[in-house]
Amino acid sequence: MKNIKLIIEFDGSNFCGWQRQPKDRTVQKVIETAIFKATGENIMINGSSRTDAGVHAREMVANFFTNSTIPGDKFREAINTRLPNDVSIIKSEEVDADFHARYSSKGKTYSYTIVNRYERLSLGNQYLYHCRYKLDVVEMRKACKYFIGNHDFKAFMSPGSSIKTTTRNIQELYIEQENDKIKIFITANGFLYNMVRIIVGTLIKVGNGKLKAEEIESIIVEGNRIRAGMCVPPNGLILEKVFY
Repeated sequence: MKNIKLIIEFDGSNFCGWQRQPKDRTVQKVIETAIFKATGENIMINGSSRTDAGVHAREMVANFFTNSTIPGDKFREAINTRLPNDVSIIKSEEVDADFHARYSSKGKTYSYTIVNRYERLSLGNQYLYHCRYKLDVVEMRKACKYFIGNHDFKAFMSPGSSIKTTTRNIQELYIEQENDKIKIFITANGFLYNMVRIIVGTLIKVGNGKLKAEEIESIIVEGNRIRAGMCVPPNGLILEKVFY
């Protein structure tokens, strides 16, 4: 039996997230259907993340076990020819039996893109978040440093998760700006439910002057979800890379 690793790109606009659901269209479901068509095997794939509806991925990672004679590197085309246009296998390879896309991961990088202008957006709504009022990016960058390190991030988690610990380590958080586009990158050893989207919402709250950068420290210490920012919409979020 072979363990196959996949690197997957997808546009999450028309998916109800990653995880298989009985009736809804999900990324996991369409890939498993494509694998069945290629191999005749009913296989459940392991994903590195459980992305929400509307979230995109440049490098989602998954793995599955198969008895198929298809070589590891040939699964890319075998699956791609049976997939819809909004999801694609970028690479496939055979890996060690103990590799698990989720549990072997050492960290992930996400990006979130904001368009900061008064006029409404006509292009790219499915990939960008429109923030109408001027943001102070200098102050947002000052706020980033307070998130770095090993902290209890329960103030930046939406309800509905059954995880055992809310402590995570953020290794990197920085902002790039080009004209009216503000792009936030965040790398951590793991993320809580909606953690990235709430951190972005908190940075926006700093950028519009409703929160001081130095207040981030006390919000983390207190674990106060109410003082943190909103959970921004999913469409601006992209899973950029998974580390092993």
